[in-house]
Amino acid sequence: MVLVGCHVSIAGSIDLAVGRALDVGCDTFQIFSRNPRGWRAKDLELSSADAFRAAVSASGLGPVVDHMPYLPNPASPDAEIYEKSVAALTGELRRCGLLGIPYLVTHLGHHRGAGTEAGQERVIAAINRALADAGEGDVMLLLENTAGEKNSVGTTVADLCRIMDGIDAEGRVGICFDTCHAFAAGYDLRTPEGVDAVFSELDDLIGLAHLRVIHLNDCKGDLGGGLDRHEHVGLGSIGEGGFRHILRHPAVRSLPLICETPVDERRGDPGNIAKVRDLAGP
Repeated sequence: MVLVGCHVSIAGSIDLAVGRALDVGCDTFQIFSRNPRGWRAKDLELSSADAFRAAVSASGLGPVVDHMPYLPNPASPDAEIYEKSVAALTGELRRCGLLGIPYLVTHLGHHRGAGTEAGQERVIAAINRALADAGEGDVMLLLENTAGEKNSVGTTVADLCRIMDGIDAEGRVGICFDTCHAFAAGYDLRTPEGVDAVFSELDDLIGLAHLRVIHLNDCKGDLGGGLDRHEHVGLGSIGEGGFRHILRHPAVRSLPLICETPVDERRGDPGNIAKVRDLAGP
């Protein structure tokens, strides 16, 4: 039996996200802890954090995953954007600590023409600063692989390995593997051989113990097309066959699986969760 869920809204009050996750059939779920489309974040009230913790505990759901907002770019060569990105990452780590959320997923950003190596160095420095500034805690920062779009950082397993190697805080950083992004970046997840190859590479370069969360999304684009457009599980270019291989791989079976899939007339969150359970088998 797999542990599957989706991204849910915190509209109204952050603790209401737990009920929404239960309503759509989640075992685990992901949130934005704040408005994802702005730089400024309203401080969490302790009463709201306590209500969220209590609701999660009563629900039996977990682990809960938080996702960084959209604007931060820790690979940016622009000093103002970079400093705001470090501050946002630090703040989000602290928010996770207050909420009792064990995992914070972050995109690694775009180097905007400065070069991959320069972007990687910026990301490493940003993460080291944020983890130090946030202080001691149990929150693990998860680096999410990117889709290979222009100037992106963290597209390949080797890229992620290079960044992981530069992090000072032992045990504070792991990996969130996004299936759509990996396929768009050129990792063929449609066959057992392709699925084995990517998880073997992860194991060889980083270690599967560092793989903590799977973003389970199909892809609207072609293999290696660099298109970060999510599709319903099984209805995109990876297809049902590919997801059967992914979901039955031993590296994946015990991990929390988060669907970040569309909600439209074809299928909603409950439908994608049901499809994942069906493809995963008993």
